[in-house]
Amino acid sequence: MEHEQTIPEQRKEAETGPESDTPDLVAEPAAPRRRRGRTTLLIAGAAVLGVLAGTVSGYAVQYHRAPTPLPPLAQQNVAVQPPVAANDATTRRSVNANRWDKAEEDLAKKLLEAPGGAQDGYSGYESLDSFAADYYESPDRGFDAIAQDVRRIATAGWRQGEHDFIEIRLLQFQDQHSARKYQEGQSSYQDEEKRAGNDGFALPGVPDGYGRAWLYKPKTKAGYHPLRQARAILRRGDIVMDVEFTNNRGDVSQAEITDLAKRQMERL
Repeated sequence: MEHEQTIPEQRKEAETGPESDTPDLVAEPAAPRRRRGRTTLLIAGAAVLGVLAGTVSGYAVQYHRAPTPLPPLAQQNVAVQPPVAANDATTRRSVNANRWDKAEEDLAKKLLEAPGGAQDGYSGYESLDSFAADYYESPDRGFDAIAQDVRRIATAGWRQGEHDFIEIRLLQFQDQHSARKYQEGQSSYQDEEKRAGNDGFALPGVPDGYGRAWLYKPKTKAGYHPLRQARAILRRGDIVMDVEFTNNRGDVSQAEITDLAKRQMERL
């Protein structure tokens, strides 16, 4: 009993020290913690080395194995497709190496050239505001109607002889949908009395819905010779072709406007 009672006093004295106000750190409790830390590090290091060894072994095994053949392609012989022209499903975004559109070239070069002997000829690009001023009763409204859809306009014209006047416009739109909307809209007005006043006629080689031509009734005015016009509105891709044939003697035939429209269509 006496031995048991002296143990707490000796332990307390060893922990606090007889002559110090500040307790001294005891080395014995900390030593086991340092041993546990080293042990943990050794175990973690061994685990990492084990993972690395396994990875290296895996690569070594795979290196000596023969490569696994890939499954055959669905199409054994894939031929390189040549560029194709645009069609009704083509938009400007879909034009690429396999859907090449010749209309991306200089549009003015697609205009029909004036024949030999023609006079007062011109050819080039036309601004949207100039086109709206010529074609619309209300130029401001006309400009607003086409400003978002039309990319560019190329125009050519000439006088042939003394009485025949030809004017051609190529309107290129942002996409084929806009081109069709414009072509169909302009065509739907032609049966009005102030325009052609009839349903027009189909052109050879032009699919139904892609355009027609019209012969206008002669315009007469006292003191002047009759004035007669013919007009063809056709669409190909994202381009609308507008051809006008005017004679200030009132003589325009269906064959003349058909031939003119046919030759311009061939240029596209």
